[in-house]
Amino acid sequence: MNRQDEISLPLKTFRSFDEAADQILHMMSKFIHINTLFIARNDQQTNEIVKALNQEEKLVQAGDTLPFEETLCKISVDKGHKPLVIPDLSKSELTMSLDVTKTLGGGCFIGIPIYYANGENYGTICGLDTKDFAFQEEHIELFGTVASLLTYVLELDQANQQIQNLSAPFVPITNGIAILPIIGAINEQIAENIISLTLAKSQLLSLDYLIIDLSGVYQINPLVYASLMKIVNLLRLLGVDPVLTGMQPEIAAYAVKMNIDLKHIKIEANLEQALSNIGFVLEKKRK
Repeated sequence: MNRQDEISLPLKTFRSFDEAADQILHMMSKFIHINTLFIARNDQQTNEIVKALNQEEKLVQAGDTLPFEETLCKISVDKGHKPLVIPDLSKSELTMSLDVTKTLGGGCFIGIPIYYANGENYGTICGLDTKDFAFQEEHIELFGTVASLLTYVLELDQANQQIQNLSAPFVPITNGIAILPIIGAINEQIAENIISLTLAKSQLLSLDYLIIDLSGVYQINPLVYASLMKIVNLLRLLGVDPVLTGMQPEIAAYAVKMNIDLKHIKIEANLEQALSNIGFVLEKKRK
């Protein structure tokens, strides 16, 4: 097969742990033909199914909850970092008395805990069937590998959430006035979060003015401008007067290049000037 005959598959991207977890279950189902694969989360009190993939029988589904102490997941967590394999739930001393075993009428189970990077337990990834299943070494290895992968995905998800929060810290100044410093590179998801945050906070705080500071933006592209214009227009619909500050020469030059009309937008050189022009005065406390 030459390069022209190669099959090109679209690259999958995930924006959250939930999206990645869903795809991981579908990938696993191609390598282990057990009826049900699921990911559960627990808080040591309640066990909740967050993702589930059933084949023939619907044994569990997303949103199902049980007391943690009464679940197969609890036994898996007690086992620790190694996969727990139970070929026959009705014959194992660990599971024969559980209500879930009685409900299923027997069957088999495999599970392994998922941990956060700090070692705290998130939940479990499990396989379940009402019939016998011949677990092979590669199946057990698959669950161990996926559990480690999900730990890494959880860490990335948490880091991404922190980055998004830091990209647009909303700072109330006084009644009716707040500052929105936009920091760093802006991607599509961060832009959506900034817009949602801006609208929610503007209404909650009954703002008259929102100062949007761009001095921390170091990546200029059409997405940044489109998001900025959307924020400005939505704020006006809410009766909030937007003011832009910190517009660096590169940003202004890019606006001219893209034929973006900024004449109808209030633009000030810096935060101090913006506050002064809307009547906010800072007085230095005398000793």
